[in-house]
Amino acid sequence: MRTENGHDLRHHGDAEVRDDGRTLVDLAVNVRADTPPAWLREHIAASLGGLAAYPDGRAARAAVAARHGLPVERVLLTAGAAEAFVLLARALKVRRPVVVHPQFTEPEAALRDAGHAVGRVLLREEDGFRLDPAAVPEDADLVVIGNPTNPTSVLHPADAIAGLARPGRVLVVDEAFMDAVPGESEALAGRVDVPGLVVLRSLTKTWGLAGLRIGYVLAAPGTVEDLQRAQPLWPVSAPALAAAEACVGPRAVAEAAHAAHRIAADRAHLLGGLARFAPAGLRVAGFAQGPFVLIRLKRASAVRRRLRDLGYAVRRGDTFPGLDEEWLRLAVRDRATTDGFLRALEQALQH
Repeated sequence: MRTENGHDLRHHGDAEVRDDGRTLVDLAVNVRADTPPAWLREHIAASLGGLAAYPDGRAARAAVAARHGLPVERVLLTAGAAEAFVLLARALKVRRPVVVHPQFTEPEAALRDAGHAVGRVLLREEDGFRLDPAAVPEDADLVVIGNPTNPTSVLHPADAIAGLARPGRVLVVDEAFMDAVPGESEALAGRVDVPGLVVLRSLTKTWGLAGLRIGYVLAAPGTVEDLQRAQPLWPVSAPALAAAEACVGPRAVAEAAHAAHRIAADRAHLLGGLARFAPAGLRVAGFAQGPFVLIRLKRASAVRRRLRDLGYAVRRGDTFPGLDEEWLRLAVRDRATTDGFLRALEQALQH
């Protein structure tokens, strides 16, 4: 456990559905429901016949590069985006790293584990948790930000993030949920005109591959080489490489784009249902554009426990720097699941 200033940086949504939470309806984890699809499971299963050979990532790396219109020298395959954060923390020689919060806590945890003193920029609820570029210290030589940001679901303008680039600064943008945004608007993946830009992508969220661990880094060739030197040999398994190659192909990109529009419709349904609890003091943070929403309500911890009793797991928000125990994160699910959750929420708020 990595705890800083009262925040458990190593607490993640999967903790809500372990052990006695396995039977709960999962609104705590941001992996897309009903994934991986059958065609992807079959493709991964077909790769098992080659397990006797050492993994060869060249085809998957080339496929990722083609997906983003980049040379292969700008691509590094990783065992999920979480490995990329560890590599960045260990390989980069930085003096003043800064993490923009509230956001996924693993980047800060990895930096602290590597011995770095980490600065925080806390975005404000009254600003809708939107990025304030002026709040980022000019002397920060590593800046980490999520887009769309977990847990706020805020999608920051690409130009605002790119404007954070400076000579001598590494700008890390976690785009783990960008393919859940229709049109991937505001994406920086594929850009080569932003100095120091490092974009992280995960294939575990959209495709339901959290147990397989696959993601990738897009960065300048020199940065990719630095990170690669920090990796162990054969860091990505052959089944994960097969999944990577499949998930960036035309069929998968089209399927993800279709899913993004469905998620947007399902999110609108969830937000509409949550609006009726405004008289009870429930507020939705910012302008949600990711596959999850962040809500604030009094006695949120008690409500979360009552929801568990009613069969639903939601993500506590107090482990995110910048938030406290009044916050909960809800994954976007299909309408039937959402309607059941809203009925349970109504009961939980009545106690």
